[in-house]
Amino acid sequence: MATIFTRWFKRNFSSPATIVLSMLLIVGFFIILTVGDILAPILWALVFAYLLESVVSVMRKKGVPRIWAVLVVFAGFIGLALVILFGLIPLVWEQGAKLFAELPNIMTKVRESILELPEKYPNFVSTEQVSAFFASLNNELAKWGEAILTGTVSSLMSVATLMVYIILVPLLVFFFLKDRRQIISWCTQWLPQERHLAEAVWSEVNQQIGNYIRGKVLEIVIVGTTSYIAFLIMGLNYALLLGVCVGLSVLIPYIGAALVTIPVALIAFFQWGFTHDFYILMIVYLIIQILDGNLLVPLIFSEAVNLHPVAIIGSILLFGGLWGFWGVFFAIPLAILVNAVLSALKGHKLQLDSDQQNTGNPVQKSLEAPAPSEEQ
Repeated sequence: MATIFTRWFKRNFSSPATIVLSMLLIVGFFIILTVGDILAPILWALVFAYLLESVVSVMRKKGVPRIWAVLVVFAGFIGLALVILFGLIPLVWEQGAKLFAELPNIMTKVRESILELPEKYPNFVSTEQVSAFFASLNNELAKWGEAILTGTVSSLMSVATLMVYIILVPLLVFFFLKDRRQIISWCTQWLPQERHLAEAVWSEVNQQIGNYIRGKVLEIVIVGTTSYIAFLIMGLNYALLLGVCVGLSVLIPYIGAALVTIPVALIAFFQWGFTHDFYILMIVYLIIQILDGNLLVPLIFSEAVNLHPVAIIGSILLFGGLWGFWGVFFAIPLAILVNAVLSALKGHKLQLDSDQQNTGNPVQKSLEAPAPSEEQ
């Protein structure tokens, strides 16, 4: 077994390029795992700068000097952040506070409806099953309440950290945009020379993740706005809060849409019960989800993220289990990185095998060469 593993390792990871790529990946993940919390403002600034760099590049292609393009894009970024911070978030927070205050009434109505199930459907639901369900639900609610209380206390302690983020992140974004070339040049001078495989991986990841981030932002805006308008027309309570939740749910493919359905259905049921309006709203919501998955996503992303749904769900479960919320949030970019690394290693191995076959053994080549004819 050891011999088989040694041969496999030498065949796939013996070249300097693969060693450099493996070293860079290990160092990168080690930094994120150990000091990721400390460097969080820098990581967030990198994400925003990466997203804004595409807009700067478009302006550069139109002949705008880089410094002016950076200033215009950064001003737009700050303006949008202020609108979200002082315009959208207070409204969403207000609706969230009202919903939290009304939760006991919602749970009471849900409880009454569930208690009626054994009478309406005695062949399918028993009183014992309902009692066991409520016992389990009470335990979960107690855990959630304790977690919310703990989170509230810890959030009060992190107000100073939030203020640091508000100041540091925009400042870092500006410098990342303005001094992009100098920063990249300084970082690459410390990298090994045999890094062409790492550069190939980065080239593929850069293209796919760039398309993914831009596509996701557009999808969030379209799905969230459409859902908000639909909920508003139907007269659903907390339309803005639910619209924001539906829009953000697209960050977690498949799972996010299923999770956000629960609050939408509960609030609609509390407001209307099992009436005509409730069923129309759920049908409209289902149509939005179907159009998002079958029309909007293929139209926006096309082949930008060439990952199988099984790979996407597996990456969400894996990275979510490792890093919690942030693992779920960055599951698709991490899956893109893993896929790019595997593709690059496969292409590099095929190239090495081809080079070995072309060079070959000179003695063996001379033995296999055809003998000269007598006429020559």
